[in-house]
Amino acid sequence: MNPELLRKLERLMSAGIELVPFDGISNHYILARDGYMSLVEKRDAEFGNIGAPGIMTEKGFACLVWRGREAAFVAKGFEQAATEQQITGLRAFYEDLKTALMG
Repeated sequence: MNPELLRKLERLMSAGIELVPFDGISNHYILARDGYMSLVEKRDAEFGNIGAPGIMTEKGFACLVWRGREAAFVAKGFEQAATEQQITGLRAFYEDLKTALMG
């Protein structure tokens, strides 16, 4: 393992972000914390682009969608109003994820 990848993994761990094992996706990693998650591209043995963050629901991944001043988590066949606490948590997760991977 190269030293830069090791540093990124250490930063993820110290931010409480976990790598979620999932056999159904071969070209992305799933990174999560406190119910929030994001897909991150796999590039050889490295992390690539970070996808939009969201939550996992019984209908699958739901991303945050804004309609004017109202926010909701939306997936195919699923919609749930987003609370201020969820929006704050999602933003904190995404910022910590970017900091850990982009350094």
